[in-house]
Amino acid sequence: MLAVTSITDEILDLKKVRKAILLAHHYQAPEVQELADVIGDSLELARKARDYDGDVIAFCGVWFMAETAKVLNPNRVVVVPDREASCSLVESCPVEPIRAFRRQNPDHAIVSYINTSIEVKAESDILCTSRNAVDVVNSIPPEQPILFLPDRNLGNYVQRQTGRRNMQIWQGACIVHATFPARRLTEAKLEHPEALVVAHPECPEAVLALADFVGSTSALIEWCAASEASEFIVMTESGVNYSLQRRAPEKRFYYVANENCNCSECPYMKLNTLEKLRDCLLTLEPRVELPDEIIRRALVPLERMLAVK
Repeated sequence: MLAVTSITDEILDLKKVRKAILLAHHYQAPEVQELADVIGDSLELARKARDYDGDVIAFCGVWFMAETAKVLNPNRVVVVPDREASCSLVESCPVEPIRAFRRQNPDHAIVSYINTSIEVKAESDILCTSRNAVDVVNSIPPEQPILFLPDRNLGNYVQRQTGRRNMQIWQGACIVHATFPARRLTEAKLEHPEALVVAHPECPEAVLALADFVGSTSALIEWCAASEASEFIVMTESGVNYSLQRRAPEKRFYYVANENCNCSECPYMKLNTLEKLRDCLLTLEPRVELPDEIIRRALVPLERMLAVK
């Protein structure tokens, strides 16, 4: 009888052959996270990519994250399961208006959320993630004006936390977080009166105002796991449930549907599948290829971010 090889076995075998590491964002499907060497948010995965010693990085997330990994690992092969795994924040912030802003406002510090294209990163002074955005803004001299891009909800949250008034905010938004309605959160609170609310800062201000804790994806997981509470309403992408259940299997987590798809899933993140992961390890395509000049310029604000916290 012939042995039946599962797609999981194929992926694990290819990882060994390619000397590859599999990085997966918290918003990936559970079956992808199950195979990952590292699961994390954008900041954690950026740091892990920087410290990796193998030949191939298979990045299960969205394209801008793989670009970041390539900047930190220019001599390694970086592949993604699906080239179409983009991000609404990236798409809301093309590079040409940023270049024009730079020419017209040379005194401004441009702080770019990591959810931006590599071209926008190369035009920036420093990057940030949702986990360290407040610290990054506070690291800039208070008298220097700032352009914060591209997420308006994160920018508004950072402005409230820092009291930074000389900060212009780009008007991009996440198609998942920005469409969580406070009305549905209120309904969920009535349905689960004992549950605490945790929310990602990309959510609208009305949602954040109802939250018991606001933080990045990994920060939300850590807070829920450490909390004495047993029930939580989680205002972020529902893929985070994999890590929450793994860290706190005895607790209960509830998710609120957004207005776009009546769900809490990112359509870009869910483009990655086991079949596509196997194929990208087999063919080493789609592969992230970046000009040396872009890598050199984007590395400067990226390293500045990593040095902050």
